[in-house]
Amino acid sequence: MKQFTCDACGWVYDESQGVPEMGIAPGTKFEDLPEDFTCPLCGVGKDMFSEA
Repeated sequence: MKQFTCDACGWVYDESQGVPEMGIAPGTKFEDLPEDFTCPLCGVGKDMFSEA
């Protein structure tokens, strides 16, 4: 499983953990996140994340 870092604030999306509080189950791949997914800390979109 991979990790992706928000380029704006540094928050990390870990595919193995998901974001249960946002309804994103553990094991959800970054590319399978909804297109309208935003960083839970700063609100930027998926296009502002880089693979860690």
